[in-house]
Amino acid sequence: MPIRVYYEDTDAAGVIYYANYLRYCERARTEWLRAAGFEQQALLTEQRMGFVVRSVNGDYLSPGMLDDALHVTTGVETLRGASLVFVQKVMRGDEILFRGRFVIACVDLDRKRPTPLPADMRTKLEKIVQA
Repeated sequence: MPIRVYYEDTDAAGVIYYANYLRYCERARTEWLRAAGFEQQALLTEQRMGFVVRSVNGDYLSPGMLDDALHVTTGVETLRGASLVFVQKVMRGDEILFRGRFVIACVDLDRKRPTPLPADMRTKLEKIVQA
C-alpha cells in the first residue's frame, strides 16, 4: 500500500511522528482484508464482529521524512483460532523504516470477548496464508 508523508504526519523536525507508523500499518491491514474480500464495516454490522490489536512489537529502524513516498507490506505470520499475527514493514524503496508484528484478535462486539474467526473467513485466509 503506498503512503505519502504529509506535513500532518511529522514532528517539528519534519520526521514522521512515531505513532503514525502504527496508523499506516492499521490502514494497510484494513486494505489487506478488503483485498481478501472482507469489508470491516460489513463484519461490524452483519456479523457483529471486529478486530482489535492485542499486542504490537515494533522496531523503528530509520526515519521517514516529510514528502517521502513510502509503501507498507503486509503478511500473515500465523492464523490462530481467534486471532491473526501480521508482520508489516513500512519502506522507502528497499529501505525498511519500521518493522512491526501485530497480534490481532477477533472480537464478538456484543459480548466484548474473543470469538473464533468465521469459518468462511478462516477457509479463505488459510488459502492466502499458504500461498
